[in-house]
Amino acid sequence: MPGEYDQLLEATIEHLQQLKAHGTRFVTVDTAALKALTAPVAPAKAPAPRSLSAQAQTVAAAPAPVTPNTAAPVKERSVFAPAAGIPPEPVIEPLAPEAKPAAMAELRARASICVKCPSLVAARTQVVFGVGDVNAELMFVGEAPGADEDAQGEPFVGAAGQLLTKIIQTMGQSRETVYIGNILKCRPDMPPGASGNRKPTPAEMRTCIPYLHEQINIIRPRVMVALGATAVEGLFGKPIPITKQRGNWMTYRDIPVMPTFHPAYLLRNQAMSEKRKVWEDMLAVMERLGLEISEKQRGYFLRG
Repeated sequence: MPGEYDQLLEATIEHLQQLKAHGTRFVTVDTAALKALTAPVAPAKAPAPRSLSAQAQTVAAAPAPVTPNTAAPVKERSVFAPAAGIPPEPVIEPLAPEAKPAAMAELRARASICVKCPSLVAARTQVVFGVGDVNAELMFVGEAPGADEDAQGEPFVGAAGQLLTKIIQTMGQSRETVYIGNILKCRPDMPPGASGNRKPTPAEMRTCIPYLHEQINIIRPRVMVALGATAVEGLFGKPIPITKQRGNWMTYRDIPVMPTFHPAYLLRNQAMSEKRKVWEDMLAVMERLGLEISEKQRGYFLRG
């Protein structure tokens, strides 16, 4: 069986491979931790052999195992909590503010010529990369471009995008002071003659998500908002019911994430109660950022 050192080393390698698959390009490692990995643990000394009679006496004298009446409760782990024995995620060195525009421009250039998904490449008008301030404290993440976004090359410019813009402005922000991106950078292709938009497949999301991971690593926002179930699934790697998760903080690495309904949902459901739910999520985001909230803002979409 592998020893404790071998198990730790294998877990570290596996964790670094996972980071690489999610788009991480650089990590920093504490000097003491690196030194510990390069110094193998000395094997434990085997106990001195005992006579068969001494072993028999020990077994006879040992008390019977006690089975507890109730099992200890298991504490629920967060989505990104490391499993037992796996080292904590390395800290990604943040970029200086003045270095972010060039890093984002280089990433945009790579994404704009991406051909990893042939069906999407054949159907797209252009890559829809992202828009906003590369030093933003707040970042919104959607699922994928629609027809309007594909035509204009900018995320959230259709009807749902116009509603998102109003939400951002009501928060006292603008599209220029936040950052807006998507899980997918290309519009999912549609069957010939079909209209509307389709949800990205898990394979498409896995293929494209490294670009978003790099965007997040460059921006390092203080808070993120995941717009809809697909955005949550893309960020966290598994389907999570948005009706149960919205309004409850999650964590992407060390960044707080607020899941909420997609603006398109509010266009389909005009109920005041649903609008209030989304607005309460935005109030929580504003509070997390330390933004000033007026009484007028707190009262939006409340029944009189």
